[in-house]
Amino acid sequence: MGRTPAPAGGSAWRDMAQQRASTKAKSLRQQESRSRAAASGSPLLNYAVNVFNAMALGLFASLIVGVILEQVGKLVNIDVLVRFGQFAKLLMGPAIGVAVATGIKASPMVVFASAVTGAIGAGSISIGPGASSISVGEPVGALVAALAGAEVGKRVAGRKLDIIFVPTTTILVGGIVGENIAPFISMLMKTLGAMVNQATMLHPIPMGIVVATLMGMFLTLPISSAAIAISLGLSGLAAGAATIGCSTQMIGFAVMSYRENGVGGLLAQGLGTSMLQMPNIIRNPRIWIPPTLASAVLGPLGTKVFKMENIPTGAGMGTSGLVGQIGTIAAMGTGVWPQILLLHFILPAAVTYLIALPLRRIGWIKDGDLRLEL
Repeated sequence: MGRTPAPAGGSAWRDMAQQRASTKAKSLRQQESRSRAAASGSPLLNYAVNVFNAMALGLFASLIVGVILEQVGKLVNIDVLVRFGQFAKLLMGPAIGVAVATGIKASPMVVFASAVTGAIGAGSISIGPGASSISVGEPVGALVAALAGAEVGKRVAGRKLDIIFVPTTTILVGGIVGENIAPFISMLMKTLGAMVNQATMLHPIPMGIVVATLMGMFLTLPISSAAIAISLGLSGLAAGAATIGCSTQMIGFAVMSYRENGVGGLLAQGLGTSMLQMPNIIRNPRIWIPPTLASAVLGPLGTKVFKMENIPTGAGMGTSGLVGQIGTIAAMGTGVWPQILLLHFILPAAVTYLIALPLRRIGWIKDGDLRLEL
């Protein structure tokens, strides 16, 4: 018996299958290449995020808590709160130094010595002939000096006479950087901040949009919007716009995700941080549209119509721990509560919710997209 002939199109099907397999293999190789490239860049990104988050912790534990204690003490007329708050503010530099060294997992000797380099970098202590003074100082200088000293201190640890050699090296390196490099970085940040403050006064509508939108996004991203606001020295109308943008991200996410997260999610985001939504934003970036658009809408309303202001320590905090609202009172007085309620809570909730509704209807935002694992 003769062999059954293969179908006429058999070779064509085999060629097509081989081409698909080749294309798929090429695609997989490209994905693996991109993954390796991303992985090679991730350690530097993770390092930067850890450093800035550590700096933020140092700021919170000193300057920001100090502002809260001081303002509450003044409101309720308790002198001990005012005094302790002032102490906390003055020790911002050492707190940032310790926090940064801890964040990069330095040894205890390096961490303790970084309290000194943080103070030097911040310019907290001035020593003159026969007199010395202490001030709050500048956070970026503290970060730069502490980081330089701590990194070198980590690398010389593990030798003989560590108890002398490690802190000495840390202080010398951090001190030299703090006195010679940090002032220029601080000056650059302050110059940029002054430009933003002035531009917001001259052009309140476009700058209200820009500042509120960007600062709100910075708050949600895994970087410290508070550190950015303080380092830039945002004040006046620019700080007011920043507070509105940050508050809108927090309150907006809290309200639009209430159906998924309930009261716990409402409080965690509304009084904690909208950064909790970052994993969900990565999965579906469209959920970021409502609070971001709401920030752009409300920012110029605050700068042009209500003339909202704030201080640098409150500008990047939003409604987190009500620090932004305490800062607004410090800048504008206790009579500003109606504006605070309207622009930091009521309108951010309403505008974000209204923007989110059509996005849910068209399927850009689906049930469960905003769910948090609390």
